[in-house]
Amino acid sequence: MRALVFLAGGVLMAGLFLPVVALIWRTLSATGGRTPGLMSDSVVSAVSLSLSTTMISTLIVILLGTPLAYAFARYRFPLKRPLNVAIELPIVMPPVVAGLALLMTFGRRGLLGAPLSAMGLSLPFSPAAVVIAQVFVSAPFYIRAAQAQFEATPRELEQAASIDGAGPWRVFWSVTLPLGQRGLLAGLLLSWARAVGEFGATILFAGNLQGRTQTMPLLVYGALESDLSSALWTGLLLIAIAALALALVSLLAHAFDREAEDNGSQTSPS
Repeated sequence: MRALVFLAGGVLMAGLFLPVVALIWRTLSATGGRTPGLMSDSVVSAVSLSLSTTMISTLIVILLGTPLAYAFARYRFPLKRPLNVAIELPIVMPPVVAGLALLMTFGRRGLLGAPLSAMGLSLPFSPAAVVIAQVFVSAPFYIRAAQAQFEATPRELEQAASIDGAGPWRVFWSVTLPLGQRGLLAGLLLSWARAVGEFGATILFAGNLQGRTQTMPLLVYGALESDLSSALWTGLLLIAIAALALALVSLLAHAFDREAEDNGSQTSPS
């Protein structure tokens, strides 16, 4: 049984690990280790656009996703369970379908197209469309993690703070958020990494316009035939960003676990 477990696990590990190794090997062998493709105008433009739009989308996710996650964790209301499923739907929704749904919502002939046109707004194929697509696909990761963390926070501590005279806002800022910072930070990192790697919804809803809506994943897609060096180096950069996000999540989990163990050892009787 042990041999079978290691054999099956090894085959899957190879299938997951070898493509990354192949990409690194191909990039270094094709460019001789030189990085001119990484410093091209198209790459710099795509990187700057990705970083700026993901900063905006992440801020939106924090400001709107935190109270939403808190509401689902703390309150009871009609259709709570179906609405919770609907919020997580973009996680499993095909990216192209997500882009199509956004186009049918905010496009000229979409559900909100007429009101937006009346206000002089045209969202498709604009930087704003990039941000909307990123929020749509990445927000569920943060909301899911934040909701789980809020549900795991001991209510007794919040009630104790309320008994001591703290109001609801004071309890939230002084007790709930500090206790839930681990899950919130982990969810935020995963949400940001998902926004950086967003492709399908963006290309359908925002297009692939260099310097305007072309993010790093779109650059990789567009440069495969015309500028392979830029595509390879940008792909490596995206993998590095994803690996960094996962490493930070792991380090945060380890740091909080260690802090909890230290606090437990200090409070335990000698």
